[in-house]
Amino acid sequence: MKGNSFGGDDNITLLAKGVVLKGEIHVEGTVRIDGRLDGDIQTKGQVIIGEDGLVQGTITAGSVVSSGRIKAKVMANERVQLMKTATLIGEVLTPLLVIEEGAKLQGVTDMGVTPWTDELPKLPGGVSDLSAHRAKQVVLLDKEASGDMR
Repeated sequence: MKGNSFGGDDNITLLAKGVVLKGEIHVEGTVRIDGRLDGDIQTKGQVIIGEDGLVQGTITAGSVVSSGRIKAKVMANERVQLMKTATLIGEVLTPLLVIEEGAKLQGVTDMGVTPWTDELPKLPGGVSDLSAHRAKQVVLLDKEASGDMR
């Protein structure tokens, strides 16, 4: 007979619907929020916010998947995914941001893009600039207007 285990990599912390927590959550595994958290979440694992979930504070995680509401600074090492019922107001720092159609985002995002200079990079020796080889614009004339009535 198998027993349910919440040890090791299967470690799940759950904040159930209807529960309000003011404070901090520090864990190694997955955190699922179906209630309300006014505070911070810190995990190397995944944070899942259900449709009824609300987080106000700071989220630091490996990845974040939300179907609920977030008003927070969100920092994810891997990805942030906003499902169609999600609303996020705040700051998002992640290398990968996935926004499903219908999700709402208001705030600042930083995906680690490095700034570039205004000068275009030099092309390698054997590669030529294709813009020099573009075709010239062609103008078609109406036969009647040009007087060509064959």
